[in-house]
Amino acid sequence: MARHVVVLGAGTAGTMVANKLRRKLDDAWAITVVDRDDAHPYQPGFLFVPFGGPTDDLVRSRHAFVRDGVTLVLAAVDRVDTAAQEVVLLDGRLLPYDYLVIASGTSPRPDQTPGMLGPQWRKRIFDFYTLDGAKALADALRAFRGGRLVVHITDMPIKCPVAPLEFTFLADAWLREHGLRSATELVFVTPLDGAFTKPIAAEQLGSMLVDRGVTVEPDFLVEHIEDTALVSYDGREVPFDLLVTIPLNMGADFVTRSGLGDDLGFVPVDRHTLQSVADPRIFAVGDASDIPTSKAGSVAHFSADIVVDNLIELAAGRPMTHSFDGHANCFVESGDGKALLLDFNYETQPLTGMYPAPYVGPMSLLKESRANHLGKLAFRWVYWNVLLPGRPLPMASAMSMLGKQTPVPTP
Repeated sequence: MARHVVVLGAGTAGTMVANKLRRKLDDAWAITVVDRDDAHPYQPGFLFVPFGGPTDDLVRSRHAFVRDGVTLVLAAVDRVDTAAQEVVLLDGRLLPYDYLVIASGTSPRPDQTPGMLGPQWRKRIFDFYTLDGAKALADALRAFRGGRLVVHITDMPIKCPVAPLEFTFLADAWLREHGLRSATELVFVTPLDGAFTKPIAAEQLGSMLVDRGVTVEPDFLVEHIEDTALVSYDGREVPFDLLVTIPLNMGADFVTRSGLGDDLGFVPVDRHTLQSVADPRIFAVGDASDIPTSKAGSVAHFSADIVVDNLIELAAGRPMTHSFDGHANCFVESGDGKALLLDFNYETQPLTGMYPAPYVGPMSLLKESRANHLGKLAFRWVYWNVLLPGRPLPMASAMSMLGKQTPVPTP
């Protein structure tokens, strides 16, 4: 009888894992991937839409990227029955599994903050983490004539944690280009104590905000939103004319219903093997897990091979020998056709240097450059044609220190 691997989620992580498993497992294995619809978005492209960026080629069919020999089921998941080793779909179908990979990602939940989905939603209050939201924000910016533009993060973790900073830098450039910067107060509101979670990068990115005249409101935990103001738990208020918010991010509801998630619906896993702490036959990959690194496409990419190889070893009765080091890299658009690049892992914060080849790059780390911007734009082609199909990329999953400049401690 066939053995079954079921992958829940056909986004970046789930598609890569399913395709890589199909390449490595023989026909005695049946591989099924489940998602609620047939629309696969290229989410990094949403960032540019509010500023007039293209909307074509941002969504494609999931079927186009699932290898032959992988069954794609379009249905919503009700729950995982771990005792029976079955996935229960909302339509009542049951999918048995020998091993399960949860790759259900994370989603913005504006319903979790009082007042966010009130009468000002998509009038004064906008998001850009969805395509509809990014398009609505584009209309709002075209009508904007100045005032207080506030960029706000509800809480961490969020998908692509540098995206709010990128939006702020791009907004500054767009306002200057349209002669509106002097008429606009640009404010960055964050629950963190600075611009980013890693100290060296936070110092660099924070100074860039200061250089652009952006006011930073740190340690701000929003309690509710009124028609024209954010209100924090400690009573502070941040008024706005136009609010660009990143709602609370949460994992899939079925994860919570299945008893496999934490308070936000993310799956607790061993941060190195990516195996569920609740059930050894379950792995979580990409944004769906609780690992302490960025919820970003690069993490999904670098961790996919770890999940695949560990699952195969576990299924063969061997010890799992592959370990994920938390490797992430992120382009940070900074406006005016430039970007930074961050490369880090669990133990090492973003450093300066060159990437991917030591000393020659061509991309620079933690420094604005035109090459980094072009690299971010070129990644769309790589995503559709190399990454999702599960083809190999010439870069290791583990982070390398070659070419990086370690800061000298101050005496």
